[in-house]
Amino acid sequence: MLSVFDQGPPAPCPAPFNLAAHVLRHATDMAEKTALSVLGSETTDNWSFGALAASVRATGNGLLQSGIKPGEIVLMRLGNTVDFPVAYLGAIAAGIVPVPTSSQLTEPETAKVIAELNPAAVLRDPKVACADHPRQIDIETLQQMRDLPACDWAMGDPDRMAYVVYTSGTSGKPRAVAHAHRAIWARQMMVDGWYGLRSDDRLCHAGAFNWTYTLGTGLMDPWTIGATALIPEPGTNIASLPGLLAAHEATIFAAAPGVYRKILHQSEGLKLPHLRHGLCAGEKLSRHLHETWGAVTGTELFEAYGMSECSTFISSSPDHPARGEALGQPQPGRKVAILGPDGPVPQGEEGTIAIHRSDPGLMLGYLNAPDEAEARMQGEWFLTGDQGAMAVDGQILYLGRDDDMMNAGGYRVSPVEVEDVLSKHPGITQAGAAAVEVKEDTFIIAAFYTGPAELDADDLNAYVETRLARYKQPRAYIHLSELPMGGNGKLLRRALPAYFKANT
Repeated sequence: MLSVFDQGPPAPCPAPFNLAAHVLRHATDMAEKTALSVLGSETTDNWSFGALAASVRATGNGLLQSGIKPGEIVLMRLGNTVDFPVAYLGAIAAGIVPVPTSSQLTEPETAKVIAELNPAAVLRDPKVACADHPRQIDIETLQQMRDLPACDWAMGDPDRMAYVVYTSGTSGKPRAVAHAHRAIWARQMMVDGWYGLRSDDRLCHAGAFNWTYTLGTGLMDPWTIGATALIPEPGTNIASLPGLLAAHEATIFAAAPGVYRKILHQSEGLKLPHLRHGLCAGEKLSRHLHETWGAVTGTELFEAYGMSECSTFISSSPDHPARGEALGQPQPGRKVAILGPDGPVPQGEEGTIAIHRSDPGLMLGYLNAPDEAEARMQGEWFLTGDQGAMAVDGQILYLGRDDDMMNAGGYRVSPVEVEDVLSKHPGITQAGAAAVEVKEDTFIIAAFYTGPAELDADDLNAYVETRLARYKQPRAYIHLSELPMGGNGKLLRRALPAYFKANT
């Protein structure tokens, strides 16, 4: 049998359609129910479904009144506050295309985004770094928009562009991934295929409001089915999360593996009486961490695999737990294959994980690299760039990347982007970057470089912090007499971690 998993297509997305209207479809019948609680150590900020929908639609009206037209792009440079999801959904409600970006991006990085996308406006918190743009709407103005009348939902073709997210490209140039309104319809396949989510659940996500993992799993997906989202206030210490989970009766917890690891390390006697299970994504969940969490808390972790181009589509779930080291299986409604050069490989053999081009969650394309999306197609399949093997029951084992992409705290980072910045330093003649393991299950980005002399690490840190987002910055620097090179003169990045071990 070939490595193809297909349980039949999902229900078609209705038309006309609007992503934000779908997310807030319970705003009328559940108007008084709590949609969002921002959890603080002393206070809790609660938003009902009715208040949330009113603020979203009023913000959409305000953006239109400011002169932004439906279909135009707005760049989001907002911090970790509720203003982020309100502005994001407000733009989509009005037919405007938001581009959420990490608040960690530096001014030079945002200058490249602005040059590529030519946004109609920048939604801006002055505390967040951003290059100059002639039209900026500050956070106070955004908040004042919430007092306006509601805009009409901008209904239309579910295949039209709704939003854009950035992902690191293998070439070192971040890609602008354009998604359609139908992307939220596709996320329904996660509700049973990963979350085990019910309308009476209280889902707590440990991430920031302005992280796309939080935006989708932590906010929009619970709201879509009428569940309550819980988000810790900015600056919450990880060690205090278990207390918040217990006090606010969280039934599901979502975080990157590193958060679970820190909770286990920093907290004693975990008591989570209301928690049914946890959700994990962003990087590979190790078997050791998985088993330790289960032994300490008595709850299960369910892992998901995905990408910016299609969110998650392979996962374990309460109904279908993963076996051994497997990720899980394709979610109901997905069509996934393991491909070799000539198409799907036999079950059990290694190949590239691929998703069918008909998947409603698959991106429209790359705005700044329109030809690259087609280059990643193999016939009817979109290639992820990750290797895997499929068992006879559809469970998929993750076998790593087929390129040199690094993972830093749940963010994929291209080594080329880091190397390009370092190579411009006057004391560096050649640079390489790789993820290295500093202790069990804990990885950091390390930079390896050649030059006339070893450079001061503090000076290098100061150099990169104005040029790279924090999650892209190396945490260690290793000076070498020469970098490992192949016979064709190409840097052997996969050999670099051995040099880290030899120098520590």
